[in-house]
Amino acid sequence: MRVISLVPSVTETLAAWGADPIACTRFCERPDLEHVGGTKNPDIGAIADLRPDLVVADREENRKEDHEALIARGIEVEALHIASLDHVVPELARLARRVGVDWQPEPLPERSELPPLRHPGGGDSGGQPVRVFVPIWRRPYMTVGAATYGVSLLEYCGVQVTFADRAGPYPTLSEEDLRSEPIDLVLAPTEPYEWHRRNLDELDAYGPVHLIDGQDLFWWGTRTPAAVRRVANGIARALGGPAPPAGPAGEARAGAQ
Repeated sequence: MRVISLVPSVTETLAAWGADPIACTRFCERPDLEHVGGTKNPDIGAIADLRPDLVVADREENRKEDHEALIARGIEVEALHIASLDHVVPELARLARRVGVDWQPEPLPERSELPPLRHPGGGDSGGQPVRVFVPIWRRPYMTVGAATYGVSLLEYCGVQVTFADRAGPYPTLSEEDLRSEPIDLVLAPTEPYEWHRRNLDELDAYGPVHLIDGQDLFWWGTRTPAAVRRVANGIARALGGPAPPAGPAGEARAGAQ
C-alpha cells in the first residue's frame, strides 16, 4: 500500500513492521522519506499529489480540520486514538489489518519485573507513591493530564503523576501551583519542549531533576514494551536504586536519561 503517516509513532511502527510509508511529517525523524509538512500543519495538496491509498493520523497528534480536508479530497484516512497503554494493542492491531501486516504484539513487562522504586523518604515506594512532576513546556509551565498515554505509562511504572488530576490533557501551571504540591522527582522529557541539561537549573526549585527520553515517554507503538522498561529503570536510577543489568541494544536510549 501507498501509506502516508502523519504521526511519528506510526512512522516508526510501520518501519518496524517492514512497511515504510511513502511520506511522513518532518517530525518523524526520517530524512530519507518525503515530508508533507508537520503534524499540525500537513500539506494537504502535497499529500493528494502523492495519491496515497491511505493516510494514517491520530486524534491526539493531528487536527480534525486536516482530517476533514483529506476526506473532502477523497483520501482514505485511518484515525487512531491512543490515550493510554490499554489502547496500544487494539489500535495497532487495527492499523496492522488496514495495511496488511501480520503483527503479533509483544506483551508489556509484568509490573513485578520492573525495578522497585526507592522512595526519597526512605525504603521502597510501597506505602507512599513516588510523586513526579513532568514539565512539557515552560513560560508557562505545562504538564500532562490523566487522559494521556504518558501518564498511563508512568503510572504503570509505579509513580504518581502530580497535577494529572487537573482539568484537560495538558494543564497549565502557575508558580503557586508548583509550590502547593509535594514533588519527589521532576522528570524533564526531551520533547515536546526540548529540555537540555543547561536549562534544568530552574526546575531544581521544585525537586530533584532527571532528564528522560521524551520519545520513550510519549511515542507509542512497537517501542512501547521496551520503553516501559527503560522509563522504569531510569526512574529507579534517579531515585538512587540499583542500576538495571545491561540489556539489548534498545537500552542504549537510557543514555538520554
